[in-house]
This record gives sequence, structure tokens and C-alpha cells, in this order.
Amino acid sequence: MSTNPIIVVMGVCGCGKSEVGRRLAERLGCRFVEGDEHHPPANIARMSAGTPLTDEDRFGWLATLAGFIAEADRRGEGLVLSCSALKRRYRDQLRGGSRRVAFLHLHGDKALITERMEARSAHFMPASLIDSQFAALEIPGPDEAAWTADIARPPGAIVTDFLARLPGLPPPTANTPAEDPA
Repeated sequence: MSTNPIIVVMGVCGCGKSEVGRRLAERLGCRFVEGDEHHPPANIARMSAGTPLTDEDRFGWLATLAGFIAEADRRGEGLVLSCSALKRRYRDQLRGGSRRVAFLHLHGDKALITERMEARSAHFMPASLIDSQFAALEIPGPDEAAWTADIARPPGAIVTDFLARLPGLPPPTANTPAEDPA
């Protein structure tokens, strides 16, 4: 892994991809791309109506996100991207041919995720789609450069632990900002 990693923070809706992704990008000093901001209006309308997306619905969206990854890879830049990336073929599409892409899979108890989903108000994804997300989820295999983190842990601790495991990164220095555990 390069000192400029490309990381996809993945998992079902409500697992904390945006929060962990933003913190991770801040710690790495690189760009953060919120995958949900790149859904086409038709996808947002489907999800808002409680209709799960199909593979076909996701194809163009994933191609857009894969473009961000390919560009960062071409430039040798770091990037953190949030994306559900529920299926292996989605992760393969995102990865493209890059060997710099690693996945941080945020995984947790369905009850906790439901609680989080019901507490948020500024997102188009309704809690009613949680079951479809879990049904579609294919846990990353050992050959996918993926780490799984338990979302019951604080986001700061998840980020710190992930960075400690990421090969090729220099160790934290005295100038590295302390990560709050919450």
C-alpha cells in the first residue's frame, strides 16, 4: 500500500460510512468523496420511496465513483470514498485495476443500525431498506484487501485502529493530531 492510499469505506446504510470516511480523510490529509452525493436523481427517488436499488440502478453510480478512484490512482493521490459497495462485483468495479485500493468494512448489529437510521433526518435512505441492504451484502473475502470494523466502537477508535493496520503508512508523529475517541 502506498503512503497515499485509496480507501473505500463500505457497509450497509446507517453504519457510519460518512462519519468514519471524513475522519479518515482528515487524518490522511486527503480528499473525501461522499458516494451518496453522486447518485442520480432517479436512484434517490427510488430509495426515498423505499424501493431498493437493483444492480442496473447502481451501475452508472458505481462507474462515477470508480472514476474518482481511477483519477486519484493515476495522479498518485490519496482518496477516501464512502460507498455501500455491498457486493464483490461492485467492489471489483470500484477497484478497477488499481492495487492501491483498500476497503474498510463497517459492520454491526442490525438493531444498532436501525436505531441510527431512525434517528437521522437529513438523508434520503429510509430505515425500511435496511433488510434489503443486509440481504445484498457480500462480506469481503480474504483476497480483497479489506478490514472489518465493529461499528459499536467510536468512529475515532475505528479510524485509529484502521490506520495502524494499513501497510506502507509512516507511523504517527508528534505533529499528528490526536484522534478523539468519540
